[in-house]
Amino acid sequence: MVRLTRVSDVHKSQSPLDLAQIFDPVREDLARVDQEFLKHVQSRVQLIPQIGKYLQTSGGKRIRPATLLMAARMAGYQGERAVLYASVIEFVHTATLVHDDIIDESGTRRGRVAVHSRWGTDITVLLGDYLYIKSMGMALTYDNLDIVRLLCEVTLRMIEGELYQLTKTGDVDITVDEHFDIIRRKTAHLFGGSAQIGGMLGTTTPAQQAALWEYGFNLGIAFQLVDDLLDYTADERALGKPIASDLREGKVTLPIIYLLERGGRAREIVDGIVRDRDVTREQWTELKQMLVDSQAIAKAWRQAEHYAGVAVQHLSGFAASPERDALLALPEYVLSRDR
Repeated sequence: MVRLTRVSDVHKSQSPLDLAQIFDPVREDLARVDQEFLKHVQSRVQLIPQIGKYLQTSGGKRIRPATLLMAARMAGYQGERAVLYASVIEFVHTATLVHDDIIDESGTRRGRVAVHSRWGTDITVLLGDYLYIKSMGMALTYDNLDIVRLLCEVTLRMIEGELYQLTKTGDVDITVDEHFDIIRRKTAHLFGGSAQIGGMLGTTTPAQQAALWEYGFNLGIAFQLVDDLLDYTADERALGKPIASDLREGKVTLPIIYLLERGGRAREIVDGIVRDRDVTREQWTELKQMLVDSQAIAKAWRQAEHYAGVAVQHLSGFAASPERDALLALPEYVLSRDR
């Protein structure tokens, strides 16, 4: 049985928790989600299953579909629909990733060649569109328009977030509020929808469904804040992408926003990296030291811890169960991960 330690101490952990242990209550269903993903990318156009298998084996953590499965179990649901809707969530998430990599001009994803770098931009754009449409077709398998509506709303918010982020790419003066607006749309909504859909499948009250949304939503914010921090704190080989990826793509995230609020030479360095879309080892070393000395890293960590703690609080209205324990452990995992 997984127990949650004090959330505020989690970032001091030397290594991430074992995600497989956290997912143990839904291990078999999560394996079926992978099978469903491969099943639904079958097509006479052989390129689609070929790329689908490449994506499915790329090492994703499956946190969003696992959240849906555990929320459904916690809500008392034992049927087949949870696996299908978890697969839909994975389709939506995967579609977002392949489009993101094109927009960001990222050559790698999780340490592997990105789909658009291997198969080309034209094919990858169409593949992302295929995954989006396929996900909604799958969701319509069952006659639950409330869930389909929620999935549509979440997907629209994600696309809005991507568009809004594009308007802020290269904007060194982005504010904290603007950055959080991007995080809520691009990341938190899908986490919130995953948890709420799980609850909607079971026997839950409207208040419990709202609590599950808030759990997932706040977990998603914490997840993205940690993801942003890893660009400045993780080992490059473990992270699976080049150093300063965010800044070189023109993305100014929370640690840098906090640093720039203090003024000084940091602005000159950040301006140069964003302008040139490149960074020297000397610039990188100096910038990382500034982030530590200014407490910008620590301040951003406290924000991640705050949202992880809020996520935990929203599970207080659910009875004890292995699935609830697993959901309680996820914020701890998010704060302790190193990639």
